Amino acid sequence: MKTDRISIAILAMLVPCACAAQSSAHDSADRLFQAGEFVQAAEQYARLVADDPNNYSAVFGLGRIALLSNTFKDAEEWLEKAIALRPSETDPRVMLAETFYRQDEFQKAAASLDGIDVSTNALIKAQYPTLNVAKLQSFAGQTPYEVHGGQSTRVRFVQTDPIPLVSVRVNGGQEVTFFIDTGGSEVTLDSDFAKELGIPQFGSIQGTFSGGQTAEVTQGRIESLTLGTWTVQNLPVAMLPLRQVSESLGGGRRIDGIIGTTLFYHFLTTMDYPRGELVLRKKNAKSHRQFAAESDDRVAVPFWMASDHFMVGFGRVETLPPSQLFIDTGLVGSGVKLAESVIKQAGITLEEDRAITGQGAGNGMLTLVPYTVHRVSLGAIQEENVQGGV
Repeated sequence: MKTDRISIAILAMLVPCACAAQSSAHDSADRLFQAGEFVQAAEQYARLVADDPNNYSAVFGLGRIALLSNTFKDAEEWLEKAIALRPSETDPRVMLAETFYRQDEFQKAAASLDGIDVSTNALIKAQYPTLNVAKLQSFAGQTPYEVHGGQSTRVRFVQTDPIPLVSVRVNGGQEVTFFIDTGGSEVTLDSDFAKELGIPQFGSIQGTFSGGQTAEVTQGRIESLTLGTWTVQNLPVAMLPLRQVSESLGGGRRIDGIIGTTLFYHFLTTMDYPRGELVLRKKNAKSHRQFAAESDDRVAVPFWMASDHFMVGFGRVETLPPSQLFIDTGLVGSGVKLAESVIKQAGITLEEDRAITGQGAGNGMLTLVPYTVHRVSLGAIQEENVQGGV
């Protein structure tokens, strides 16, 4: 995904260890994983598996790292082996379901969750809330995210600041306004808008948003989403109150939805801020050639796909060691949002006298306390004196 400016936030990636009795080698691999050093962690787990092919914790470790890297064949192999080693463990089955979900193999994903109470499963609630069995099964006989249109589509921003807005059509209806947010997962509809359209519902979960706000997120599906010259058919969606942020984000326009990372990762996606447009290209050789020809000045930053949609890659804040940063285009009013522990470590001063309060995406108001980060980088991109907020 190409963009000329990004908003980033530290993402803590803590995954409980599945092994009770650990060797020092396994401790080392786990520490590397917790630090976000996934390549090195995979090397350690691979050595453990070479010594003992039935080492469940190491096998599972390789499976979850393969999922983080979207190497689906490897993820399936390791997670299926972990399931065979410990059939009673639910975490490998949940991650296998996520592996199928990311490949739009919804029926396989649902089958992997057979016998698991998805409403109470801790891993699903914390990291993979889009794994709703009834919703997945509703796509039987259909192709999720089926595109009708040309090789690419360009969608003009109707507004760029404080957040990009685009016009779309849902189920062939009238044009409505959505905002773009890589901090969001599936396409999301405002709850009232969804009721107006008669969108089917498949249960709900409690979602957590910026500032610790919470709101009920309902699961559903739509028949189509029209973006520019494209119509994308058969999409899973979420639903939550969004029209409440229209005043702060919409510039007088009513906000009826969000386009998030799950739609974007199906395509070669470019958020072109200078030209004020969203560009979606089909993933094929022709598109890759066209993208490369138009992007000679690009800076490539590898990232991992954590949870169900968090794009994370290595960056640096001030003079601290490199850390995994979460790329979030939906952060309003700041260029960077840091964990309080990082703010303290970096010696960053909070500007309490400049705090502002506004409506958040969850329930209630959100207070933002600004600060300045003198240097922040993501890959080879470095910016100075970036405004942040906590």
